[in-house]
Amino acid sequence: MFTSVADALKYIKDHKIALVDLKIVSLGGRWLHLTIPAREFSEAHFDEGVGYDGSSGSGFSKVESGDVSAVPRVETGFLDPFWDQPTISFLCDTITADTKEPFLSDPRTVARRAVDYMRSTGIADEAWMGPEFEFHLLDRVEVVNEPYYTTVDISCSETESDGVTPPIPHKGGYLRVPPSEHYHDVRSEIVLILEEVGIPVRYHHHEVGAPGQCEIEVKLAPLVRAADQAMLTKYVIKNIARRHGKLATFMPKPIFGEAGNGMHVHQKLTKDGRPLFYDERRRNYADLSDLALQYVAGLLRHGRGLTGLTNPSTNSFKRLVEGYEAPMNLFFSLANRSAAIRVPKYATSPEQKRIEYRPPDFTGNVYLTLAAMLLAGLDGIQTKLDLAAENFGPFDVDIAKQSSDFRSKIAALPTSLHDAAAALRQDHDYLLKGDVFSASFIQGWVESKIEDEARAVKIRPHPYEYQLYLDV
Repeated sequence: MFTSVADALKYIKDHKIALVDLKIVSLGGRWLHLTIPAREFSEAHFDEGVGYDGSSGSGFSKVESGDVSAVPRVETGFLDPFWDQPTISFLCDTITADTKEPFLSDPRTVARRAVDYMRSTGIADEAWMGPEFEFHLLDRVEVVNEPYYTTVDISCSETESDGVTPPIPHKGGYLRVPPSEHYHDVRSEIVLILEEVGIPVRYHHHEVGAPGQCEIEVKLAPLVRAADQAMLTKYVIKNIARRHGKLATFMPKPIFGEAGNGMHVHQKLTKDGRPLFYDERRRNYADLSDLALQYVAGLLRHGRGLTGLTNPSTNSFKRLVEGYEAPMNLFFSLANRSAAIRVPKYATSPEQKRIEYRPPDFTGNVYLTLAAMLLAGLDGIQTKLDLAAENFGPFDVDIAKQSSDFRSKIAALPTSLHDAAAALRQDHDYLLKGDVFSASFIQGWVESKIEDEARAVKIRPHPYEYQLYLDV
């Protein structure tokens, strides 16, 4: 929306903007915000930022060193569609409060360092990413977790007959049309708002899951911008849903027996505007260049450890199971939705040629997810990994229907958060290149995931256990 600080300040004055909202990305991948009256907002804010406590909510610092500053980035500004008063929002980087240096654990800074490192290698000058947005729209979700009362009560009108319209059957939601699908107008409103705030959309539709599962797909963008757009897209989806009295969730597996929500990420590299993933001689599988195949091999080689960042929740691994087109094994294929990496069959031109990495979900921090995937792919290029030698395919078959001997030779993704965190602890050296991530960051992330989430879920009785064992 803005190309300079002067443009932003002039717009705020000329359009009588009342408030300026600063949005901060927490380590866990959620937005925090603070708001400044427009009359108090000045050029100094773009230089010095606004101080806040990095130990409260953001997860950035220990209490003894919690003071950090949020610095708005002028190119991220947009007219916020959800406030009663005219408000301009800016996405922020976090810097140290005293030295004004970039804060090493700030997710936007990590993503930018990944791009800078890629450029320093000379391999490419732009990494293009495009997450797909799968989510559920639900009428009500009530959650109680008390020692003597544990329940989750979920309601969705698309699975409940009203006597006038048949409900969507189990696993029967894909491309459903009204009246049985209820959320076309909600998604259309979301898409129009996304276009207004500068996010170009390819399409939207109802997904496979019967209880309100939807998908919106946006166009690819440079890595940091793609992550910014992902945060903004979730913000729009959740607020439009609330406007309609619905709850939008990106939880990987909210409904047992129905398809889960992934964050499939389309990606490609370019240099001087030239696409690098297309094989002009068309001698390779799916017309992928040697460089693209090495990038694919890097993602698959590091796939187990990557899940510690791309799927960092206990719920993530309830989605990654057989029977729901969810990837469980580390191989690639042309248009095979059971593969960890799919090569879209419809992307045939040099400019369109890309790969789609399917394991991630939105419980990860999207900046860290995109940065880690880029580094894994670059490592494959730098070490000239051979897909065939690593037994990464291509396999254009349904892996679930193959022999046990065939399947045993294909590396599998972790099946729990504990295993994913352990895999990240063991395999993360490639993430340290260019000082994009630090060893202390990885250690802290792993320890937090195991102690605060994996162990916290492990020690609690599961409701299904009462059905299995109450009568023993």
